[in-house]
Amino acid sequence: MSYYEHTLIARQDTSPSQIKQIQDKYSKIIEDNDGKILKFEGWGLMHLSYLIKKNKKGNYLHFKIKGSGKTIKELEKNEKIDKNLLRYLTVKVKKLDLETDYFKKIDEISKSKKS
Repeated sequence: MSYYEHTLIARQDTSPSQIKQIQDKYSKIIEDNDGKILKFEGWGLMHLSYLIKKNKKGNYLHFKIKGSGKTIKELEKNEKIDKNLLRYLTVKVKKLDLETDYFKKIDEISKSKKS
């Protein structure tokens, strides 16, 4: 089993309930193909560097996965035909950083340091 970081960018007009459905859909695909989600991060709506399919922003979803090549192949096969997604990227890594939240809001960081 290998470790992967997998990021999806959903369309900017996707509702929070649709984002949850996308998260659940791809989580199920990962688990059905002998993969395991070690961490999920919803990074929220962020600006894109350039227009993608006439969108200036996108909703970012980030999965940290333990799985096989078969898991990733099945995941990407389903993402290619999903009209709600703008882009996706899978990176194979040697080890995962499960501690750091890179896109955590500034006020959330200050609250967590106080407690």
